[in-house]
Amino acid sequence: MTEPRGHAFDFRASAMRLLGPMGVGLDAVARRVVELASARQSINRSPDQVIPASATLGQRAADKVAKFGGSWTFIGLFALFLIIWVALNSVHLAKAPLDPYPYIFLNLILSMIAAIQAPIIMMSQNRLAQSDRLMANHDYAVNLKAEIEIMALHEKFDAMRTDELHAQLQRQQALLEQLLVLQCKA
Repeated sequence: MTEPRGHAFDFRASAMRLLGPMGVGLDAVARRVVELASARQSINRSPDQVIPASATLGQRAADKVAKFGGSWTFIGLFALFLIIWVALNSVHLAKAPLDPYPYIFLNLILSMIAAIQAPIIMMSQNRLAQSDRLMANHDYAVNLKAEIEIMALHEKFDAMRTDELHAQLQRQQALLEQLLVLQCKA
């Protein structure tokens, strides 16, 4: 699309009308959006570029533990373990059970698993929350740029419409002048 006659479109000025003067109340994301949009550069990136892929061994392990700990496979295997534990200590080892009823040793094992599993899952959740914040920031930047681009298009169309109306007015004025000349001659 070409610029309307007599109106060199200034994207930065359009953005500043929408967002306010540069540096006043604008966060770093908004300033970056204005700079990239003014340079007509894309802001959209894939999630792999937004979220850093480098994770430590502990972070990867926490993610795997959280993924497995929150699965039906884990629930099924753990239920099977509990059933086997209770069966062995109630039926098969009735004469000399390893953990007699009320299964105090089993409670200790369950408490230790919960005590270890909870912080590991929280570490994984913190990483997920951080990546969600990065994606939300990126989405905000993309949405802000889209909003500025839409406003810029509105301004361009308004300028084109104004130019068109001005040209029509000039043509009408010229026709009126010709009519007046013809009327004077008649």
